[in-house]
Amino acid sequence: MDNKIQVEISNTSFPSAKIVLEKGESCYIESGSMISRTAGLELKAHLNAEGSSMLGRLVKATARSIVSGENVFITKVTANEAGYVMIAPKYPGKIATLDIGETQYCLNDGAFLALDGACRYKMKRQHIEKALFSGTGSLFVMTTEGEGRVLINAFGDIQKIELNNESITIDNGHVVAWDSSLSYNLHFETGFFQSMGTNEGLVNTFHGTGTIYIQTLNLQNFAQAILPFIPNRSS
Repeated sequence: MDNKIQVEISNTSFPSAKIVLEKGESCYIESGSMISRTAGLELKAHLNAEGSSMLGRLVKATARSIVSGENVFITKVTANEAGYVMIAPKYPGKIATLDIGETQYCLNDGAFLALDGACRYKMKRQHIEKALFSGTGSLFVMTTEGEGRVLINAFGDIQKIELNNESITIDNGHVVAWDSSLSYNLHFETGFFQSMGTNEGLVNTFHGTGTIYIQTLNLQNFAQAILPFIPNRSS
C-alpha cells in the first residue's frame, strides 16, 4: 500500500491543504493549523519531542519552544473512518509537498505544516556557533526519516534551487527546507560589523548535490517593516 497521504492544495495567495485519509491512516499537522475535519477523524496532541518518559519529553519540548519559538505540541490526526482534514499555514504564501524516502530533508523554523503518519521526524541540534547567532534559525532544525510525504509552507512564493556539486549562499531568513545530504554553514555574510552595515545579516552557505527550497519573502524583515505602523499600547 502507498504510504503517502493524499493532498489537495488550493492554488491561491492564501492557500490551504486538504489531507485525505483512508480508515486507519494518520498524519501529523502543525498545532493550530486545522480549519475543519470530517466526523470520523480524531485529533490528539503529542509533545513535540523524543524521549522515553512524559516528563523528559515535556522538558525538552518546553525548552525548545523557549529558545526557538516552536510549538510544544504537535497534533496527530487518525482516521477512524475515511475522511479529510483541512489545514492552513499561519501566514500567506505557498504550500509545497515533498516526497521523502531516498531523499530526506531538513526544515527551517516555521516551515513544517504536515507529515505522513508513516514517517518520522527528529529535532537536530545545531552547532553552538550556529545557535548563538541564528536570528531566524534556532538551536534545532527538524529532520525527516522514513518514507512518505511532508508538507512545507513558505512566506511569499516558494522556489526550488538544484545544486550539482556546487555551492550557494542564501539569506537564512529565506531558507525553507533542504536535502539533508547537503553540507551547510550558517555565518555572517561579510563579517559581523559589515553585516550590520549592509543589513544582510546571517546567511547559509550550502555545498554538494541536492535541492533547496526558499521563500521569496522574509518574515522577520516584514515584521520590522510594519513595526512603525503598529500602535504602541503603552502610550
